[in-house]
Amino acid sequence: MDHLALIQSETDRFIAALRGVDPQAPVPTCPKWTAADLLWHLTEVHAFWAHILASGAVTDEESDRVEAANPARLDDPAAVIGLLEDETAALVGQLATRADSQPAWSWFATDQTVGFTRRMQVHEATMHRVDAELTAGVESAPIAREVAADGIAHAIEVMLAWWGTNPGFEFQPSAGTVELRLSDAEPRFVIGGRWRGTGQSGKSYDEPGIAFTSGTEPVAVISGTAEEVYRWLWGRGPEPATTGDAEALDAVRAGQAQGVQ
Repeated sequence: MDHLALIQSETDRFIAALRGVDPQAPVPTCPKWTAADLLWHLTEVHAFWAHILASGAVTDEESDRVEAANPARLDDPAAVIGLLEDETAALVGQLATRADSQPAWSWFATDQTVGFTRRMQVHEATMHRVDAELTAGVESAPIAREVAADGIAHAIEVMLAWWGTNPGFEFQPSAGTVELRLSDAEPRFVIGGRWRGTGQSGKSYDEPGIAFTSGTEPVAVISGTAEEVYRWLWGRGPEPATTGDAEALDAVRAGQAQGVQ
């Protein structure tokens, strides 16, 4: 998978979808966001990560300084698009000079590497490109099988699992195994459950979640292409076909419903 080409091409599609759209048009998949909010969000994201890499930031304090220096929001959509194009080129350029193993700050405590940023930004650009197409009311371009298959893993290992990066938090399964039966990729097996633990403030948490599992016979199946399951897990598509144990399926649905912005 050519991560840099994907970041660039998905951003180009994102821009093409939003160019000329009413800035106040609602984003169906991001409640309370407008087209202008979505356009600025991806611009700000690319600027932030390009500057994280350029600065060599590896600590929270260093990342805070980078965030404080992010560009001020612009009102003119054409100017924002120009800035997004510049910041995307900067991000791709920074990633091109670095190995995945090189240390770099990230918000995911257990993976502080350039590789995390490279992987994350593929899915960030892809999912927001889908948001842009939905906002514009245009046909959504297909997502490559290898991107979708990796996006399934990234959703479950990272986007819906960040509770597990907190010290003392554990995932406790609450139902049986569910097979993600992919028609164009290897099947994966997941289980619904709860993330439980106590935060630094002393507050106790008990939140729905999903985790990969193995070694047990599935009691339910979610069937579809990798793209269909990817879009659903990230909240950008309908639930694929399901069969089997209702409790197990509901536990996975509860984890998916936590949402990915």
